[in-house]
Amino acid sequence: MADSIILLFVLVIIIFAVKGSIKHFKGEGGCCGGGSKGVIKAERKRLLHPKMGEKTVKIYGMHCEHCAERVARAINKIDGAAAKVSYKKGQAIVSYDRKISDKQIRDAVEEAGYKVTGIQ
Repeated sequence: MADSIILLFVLVIIIFAVKGSIKHFKGEGGCCGGGSKGVIKAERKRLLHPKMGEKTVKIYGMHCEHCAERVARAINKIDGAAAKVSYKKGQAIVSYDRKISDKQIRDAVEEAGYKVTGIQ
């Protein structure tokens, strides 16, 4: 009897864990301190001068809108850079109005807790 109760208890825990993991990887559950509902959007940064160009930054580790907002805020702290981030595409489009090094972008993203896999 005790064995069946323990087994049932473990089974219920596994079901909740799998359900939470599925939501997490679909970007619907909470991760990094938030989910896609109730996310405080990073204010859209405007460049102060005419745009010189843009870079596409491939990013690994974003799972939800909160992750994308966190990356956008990190990149937007760089003077002369403004980012549009998509966790679904795993990338950020960084516009800039002055010379911005790849290292500055990489450092900002990695400081936010994500991995840069490429910059073009």
